[in-house]
Amino acid sequence: MSSTHPVLLNTGVQMPILGLGTYKLVGCEEVYQAVDAALVAGYRSFDTAAVYRNEADLSRALKELLPKYGLTREDVFITSKLDSKDQGEKAMEGALCSLSQLDLGYIDLYLIHWPGTDGLDVSDQRNSDNRAQSWATLEELHAQGKLKAIGVSNYTPAHMRELMQSCKVPPAVLQVEFHPKYIQTELRKVCKEYGVCFQAYSSLGKGNLITDPVVLEVAKNCERTPGQVLLRWAVQQGVPVIPKSSNPERIKDNGRIFDFTLSDADMDKLSALDCGRKYCRDAALVV
Repeated sequence: MSSTHPVLLNTGVQMPILGLGTYKLVGCEEVYQAVDAALVAGYRSFDTAAVYRNEADLSRALKELLPKYGLTREDVFITSKLDSKDQGEKAMEGALCSLSQLDLGYIDLYLIHWPGTDGLDVSDQRNSDNRAQSWATLEELHAQGKLKAIGVSNYTPAHMRELMQSCKVPPAVLQVEFHPKYIQTELRKVCKEYGVCFQAYSSLGKGNLITDPVVLEVAKNCERTPGQVLLRWAVQQGVPVIPKSSNPERIKDNGRIFDFTLSDADMDKLSALDCGRKYCRDAALVV
């Protein structure tokens, strides 16, 4: 495991605070190029999902590239996620499929990707039953050592409280949209209360925040890119990030967030942008 800035999960395992997101990375070549660039830049964590349809490509890239850099399976941290179509009674099938596609012996962190179920209305009460069934399945695979840590993605405070009331194994991680315009104060408090690691995705607001005047001003003052500033804002608060890119130079740039610090004034300036602005799907509608 890379010793670079890890966060300690409630399982006792350390997770790198920086990972490469692979959403929209398609095909062997694109995935290989991105993973190669990431490993060179010091990334040791890779985030995929069943719905991204690139688990097998990620596996192939890692199997080829890890020996090239003198690394082993144990040196990297792999996250994947259960497809919403497999929520509930198909959860075992879905999780085993991810394990098979990745073919790395085990998955370091496996998340329920979405609180709802494909094909069910967001207000359908069966969503809640399916979540519970999925979680019980993840607990079973966790006990078998196939999933080293389990967690959830896109859960609201209500979803988290529901899970905490019924689970035998608490979630290690909650992965959600998080950036200066969407600070998620209540959700972060819930995670702190339950000892759950709060992890960010869409740190750049799907690219919308890199042109924000405040972000640009902070970036200019500290001679950094807007992307680096946004990622630094999160990790400086202890929040892990998984920026996605297929561009080797961008991947390298996004990795250069540990050799500078934002001032308290700059942190406050960025946090003051909070306006509840989401750029991704809204899970708050799912019962």
